[in-house]
Amino acid sequence: MADLSINFAGIRAPNPFWLASAPPTNSGPQIHRAFEHGWGGAVWKTIGAPVLNISNRYGGLSLGGQRLLAINNVELISDRPLDVNLREIAEVKRMWPDRAVIVSAMVDADPKAWRDIVMMIEDTGADGIELNYGCPQGMSERGMGAAVGQVPEMCQLNTHWVTSVTKLPVIVKLTPNVTHITDPAHAALAGGANALSLINTINSIMRVDLDTLQITPNIGGRGTHGGYAGPAVKPIALNMLTELMTDAEVLRSGVPICGMGGIQTWRDAAEFLLLGATSLQVCTAAMHYGYRIVEDMIDGLSNWMDDKGFATIYDVAGRSLPQVSTFGQLDLSYQAVARINPDKCIQCNLCYVACNDTAHQCIDLYAEGGIRVDPGFDPRMNGKGVADTRPTPVVREPDCVGCALCVNVCPVDGCIEMVSVPSGRESVTWDQLTAQRPAVTQQWAAMEAYRDEAGIEIH
Repeated sequence: MADLSINFAGIRAPNPFWLASAPPTNSGPQIHRAFEHGWGGAVWKTIGAPVLNISNRYGGLSLGGQRLLAINNVELISDRPLDVNLREIAEVKRMWPDRAVIVSAMVDADPKAWRDIVMMIEDTGADGIELNYGCPQGMSERGMGAAVGQVPEMCQLNTHWVTSVTKLPVIVKLTPNVTHITDPAHAALAGGANALSLINTINSIMRVDLDTLQITPNIGGRGTHGGYAGPAVKPIALNMLTELMTDAEVLRSGVPICGMGGIQTWRDAAEFLLLGATSLQVCTAAMHYGYRIVEDMIDGLSNWMDDKGFATIYDVAGRSLPQVSTFGQLDLSYQAVARINPDKCIQCNLCYVACNDTAHQCIDLYAEGGIRVDPGFDPRMNGKGVADTRPTPVVREPDCVGCALCVNVCPVDGCIEMVSVPSGRESVTWDQLTAQRPAVTQQWAAMEAYRDEAGIEIH
């Protein structure tokens, strides 16, 4: 079997699956149960400044009968007494010496406050410290959490206050509520961070109840912004991870990155690893399905790695990064078209509607006998007032621009595929075109002339 063990900034764990700092890591008994199910590590729910939590705390996003595609929370950091948390952290680490026990911390932006909490954490025997610079609600209004993570100077300063007084590995957890994720990352590195983790939750208001007109979650007739997480945020997390893993300064630093944001299955985990993460954190999925989901994650990732011939996590990490490009480096001559498998098609004709109404009008409908029908054709009739089978969609390939909208709306896996076809044009990128023929990229008349020359038809 593949070796899933990791060494993340000096923190060792039997596998890369860690529970994120959140309700699933609120107490020692919880983390004991999690470790019994196989989690490789846990980041303790953030300790630090005193708080009072409220209720209701969560709002969920459901769609098409699927629950908790995303969760919005207005919960704060741990409201349990500091001494209780510290005692339980020490107990967990003593009982589970092979697991990663990291303590998330958040205090006022003051060097003494940071030194005091760091000394307490060190006394527990924990493996590392994660600095919570991401919490977007409640704590940010008090000058902590995202209020630090959104200001690079504060991020660097607070990180320095910690790294200057501890030998424990320091992980800086980045907020996604910024314009460029590289800015706080650079600041954390300048402050001496040993590792980075991302993403924390995204600032959001989940919804408004149309019956009561109240914001959800409703806290005594009022609502507020909270942190958005769960499967729906995964593409955002993957993009921000990729931004860091392709940034020259981050690469020069050599610091490892812990990826999180929407990981629910081993497949999600593999995607984060392929884009450069070397450890992973999970929260919403555990809240939805319980701690045992890690068993499927471990088995699935291990089997996939065996099938692909990857022996270790580090054989996987970053393998897809060479494919990452800017738009200006993409081949403008590449051409793909959609093809519909008639044997799999259920004649729902969602592809036709999507293409005809909102894309490039290159899918036609054909009734039995190969008769093309008009857009206003009633699919229940054959034109003679007799019930008939629904028409079949067929792509008009010469007019297909390869947008792939039809593939994404089709409810049948593998029914529509994007197939590469020769374009008949020489390979060229936008950057090359800009350098070689700048007028083409700056003037519409020159662009139209270039299209005529290259045989590019726009319809």
